Parts: sequence; C-alpha cells; structure tokens
Amino acid sequence: MTNKKAVVLLSGGLDSATVLAIVSSAGFDICALSFDYGQRHSIELEKARMLAKKNKSVIEHRIIKLDLRAIGGSALTADIDVPKDKYAEVRGSTDIPVTYVPARNTIFLSFALGVAEVIGALDIFIGANVVDYSNYPDCRPEYLEAFERMARLATAAGIKGHNIKIHAPLLALSKDSIIKKGLELGIDYSETISCYSPATSGASCGKCDACAIRKAAFEKLNLEDPIAYD
Repeated sequence: MTNKKAVVLLSGGLDSATVLAIVSSAGFDICALSFDYGQRHSIELEKARMLAKKNKSVIEHRIIKLDLRAIGGSALTADIDVPKDKYAEVRGSTDIPVTYVPARNTIFLSFALGVAEVIGALDIFIGANVVDYSNYPDCRPEYLEAFERMARLATAAGIKGHNIKIHAPLLALSKDSIIKKGLELGIDYSETISCYSPATSGASCGKCDACAIRKAAFEKLNLEDPIAYD
C-alpha cells in the first residue's frame, strides 16, 4: 500500500535515517527533504542522497539551499569551535549547547509544510529526540505540538480542514532503542553520519557530543559502530 504521501526531513544522520525507514515501512510515498544550509561539512548531504536513492518509497528527494551562516550563532554555522571530549561534563546540564542552530527546526519544518501543501501530503516526519542530551528547544514535544497548531492556522490545507500532522516517532526513544529499531528495519548505519566535526575524508571525529552519544549507544547494544572514526 503506497497511497499516502509524507514529507520526511532527511539530514543523513542516524535518527533521520531511522525515521525514513519507519515511514517507508508504514506504506507512505515519501518526499525526502534535505537542506544545504551552510553547515560546515557536506558529508551529511552525501549520506542523505545515498539513503534517499536506496529507499524505494522515496519518490522525490529535494535539497533546498539556505544560508543560515548569515544568521550564525552556532558551532555548526559560524567560526565557533565544536566542543570535543566534553560530553561527560555537560551531560545532565540544562544549558543549550553551542551546536544548537537558532530556529533551525522551525525553518526546516516551515519548508516541509510548504512542500506538503504543494504535493498534497498531510504528514510530516522529523527525527527530533528529547531523551539523549541536547537541550535543543526545538526538539521538545510542546514545540512540535505548537507548530502543528500553527500549521492549521497558516495553511490553505488547514483552513479547509485538512490538518497536516507533525510526527516525531523517535521523540521519547533512547539512542540505543533507535538503533535497535533501525536494525530491525534493515538500516545499514554505515551509510549515516552523526558527527558535528568530521574530517575531510568523511571520518567522524569520535570526540564531539554527537559522536559520544552514538558510540555509547552501539556499545550498550554490544555492537560495533560500522562508520569510520578519525
């Protein structure tokens, strides 16, 4: 059954790859949506292209170019050092990390909302997660609920009673649970990247918060992470 359309935000990371597989297994025709937003490295877009190309439910993959470097304010879009070997220190902190990109999910979801209206999709999927450390304000359930309410007011579809839903199927899952779910769906995690600061070769640094969370999850499952580390 492939009679429903969905927009899936696809970054090329572990979480979005898992969401893509979940949505595919649910029988949706998928428009995958990625962003070239001025991030420090392009390897994640290469991974996104690979994931979209290999998934037979993806009927279209759009890569939208933005310039969030013009806004700055993040270690991912400005000349701010990505913290290394700090995860143990900051875990449990309530501070928002410097890897937070201001308003990124709001910007991405707004584009996804526009695409959904154009292609007639009533479902948008995002790999937001609140269990593992991040403290990103735009990954909280109340934020996603508020965006969905806004979508009802701000779109022609909503005004006509065709409410577009925002789904975050990984929201309450730990990273090891996400990996376990993805493996059950046949994901090859060697085709993903989580690193905030990969080498030019594409190898992950192994020292940033994202790498630390990923490595710990694979270790908890007694599995070897299939990606290369610098």
